[in-house]
Amino acid sequence: MQPSRLLRTPAAAAAAAAAALALLISGCSSGSSSPGGAPSPGRTNDAGTERQASDGSPLAPLPLAVPANLRPYYDQKLSWHDCGVAGFQCATMKAPLDYANPSAATDLQLAVARRQATGPGTRLGSLMVNPGGPGGSAIDYLQQYAPQPAAIRARYDMVAMDPRGVARSEPIECLSNQQMDRFTQTDTTPDTPAEVNQLVTAYRNFAKGCEAHSGKLLPHVSTIEAARDMDILRGVLGDRKLTYVGASYGTFLGATYAGLFPSHSGRLVLDGAMDPSLNSRAINIDQTAGFNTAFLAFAADCVKKKDCPLGNKNPEDAGKQLSALFKKLDAQPEDTGQDRKLTESLATTGVIAAMYDQGAWSELREYLAQAQSGNGRGLLALSDSYYERKSDGHYANQMYANPAVNCLDLAPAFTGPDQVRAALPAFRRASPVFGDNFAWSALNCAYWPVKHTGTPHRIEAKGADPIVVVGTTRDPATPYTWAKGLAAQLSSATLLTYVGDGHTAYGRGSDCIDTAINTYLLEGTPPAKNKRCT
Repeated sequence: MQPSRLLRTPAAAAAAAAAALALLISGCSSGSSSPGGAPSPGRTNDAGTERQASDGSPLAPLPLAVPANLRPYYDQKLSWHDCGVAGFQCATMKAPLDYANPSAATDLQLAVARRQATGPGTRLGSLMVNPGGPGGSAIDYLQQYAPQPAAIRARYDMVAMDPRGVARSEPIECLSNQQMDRFTQTDTTPDTPAEVNQLVTAYRNFAKGCEAHSGKLLPHVSTIEAARDMDILRGVLGDRKLTYVGASYGTFLGATYAGLFPSHSGRLVLDGAMDPSLNSRAINIDQTAGFNTAFLAFAADCVKKKDCPLGNKNPEDAGKQLSALFKKLDAQPEDTGQDRKLTESLATTGVIAAMYDQGAWSELREYLAQAQSGNGRGLLALSDSYYERKSDGHYANQMYANPAVNCLDLAPAFTGPDQVRAALPAFRRASPVFGDNFAWSALNCAYWPVKHTGTPHRIEAKGADPIVVVGTTRDPATPYTWAKGLAAQLSSATLLTYVGDGHTAYGRGSDCIDTAINTYLLEGTPPAKNKRCT
């Protein structure tokens, strides 16, 4: 099953998929906390799903002056040391567990990494990056995948901080690796009351595991708190304003920062943007439609090829072929050469993983053909890449941090199975192939042990420097309408559009996009209004 609203950058997804492919060859994508204003009456999208927007009161900025009880955090000095990765230094930064009651006894230790400016040219300060998730490791992203053109590296110290509860920053833990294996195989298209009960039990056990292992931290991993941590880091680094590139969920984190600290917001790039005015159900159904759009693009390409495992008719028929494969796996999971079989849920996750980047389409065709012949190894590898499951069976922390943030940031999409059943027609209209899976996967927050603290809201960030919002027209995880929505809210935003496939746009091969963003980061000049790139 997929965690609700997991927004992944294609660089990380593609790298993980490549690693999984290498193993085979060798034989083995929000809400926020405490915004100003209550939600307004919902509006309705084409699929008939309620879409909650704020009532006109945007996220309120925090006072400009640093409170006395937070001053020690801003005044701390980082002790940099070698990371074990060439060219990078690491440090640990203190932040309060609870911003309402800062106390050294409950401080969090947040991991930070940097790559210092290489020159030539005048140093422009620090450039902070975040890959999304929520739950993605910003440090891993910086060290391995983050777009770092030479001109940007020369002028900026490249900086990353794993958000609270993520990776190296006091990570949230929930299940053992064996328990997580069973959880990922849970049927998310239940056909009987017994299967519904099994799914509900899986969600309850997951939540209980998180509470047992990380109960102290769970109430304090909201996007608001992570954004406040970013401002402490900005201050500690000595930067007057934040320069930032955020992808996917990282755009929500960056926009939240701008809303809280508009006077500290410098050059912000928000790539693969989220719309903070939407409620959780709207987010889930929009993503359902987004992945359907991405699948139809894949299918349109596939059916033109003689070896397409989904036939050679049309994209709609290809969808029916894929649904038939999922149904077959639901009845009879396939061998994978491991002690785990390919279930319908794992196969669906594998297909979804390939939708993040069209560079994975050829592998997906191969793996679908394998699955149709009874070999589930390829799709399982894609699923493992999505879940960040290593070959030794160890799961990364992202699968635990993701629901912890999401379930705190927004009210649950559904409060019980009856609401899911009522919404199934809308989700099926959004995607005949993925609708049921996405609808039932959105039930997870109903059983979360910590009550949500956030609501849908707008972010205006009045007084902030120009901000660049980037949207991809056929983005599966962050639909293009979200980028338009965020750009319309932010008072100083410019919308930069990539006409194409895949999740996010910067550093993915478009010279037009890369030149526009690099120019903005180096010179402070945003792209022309309504600029579109291919």
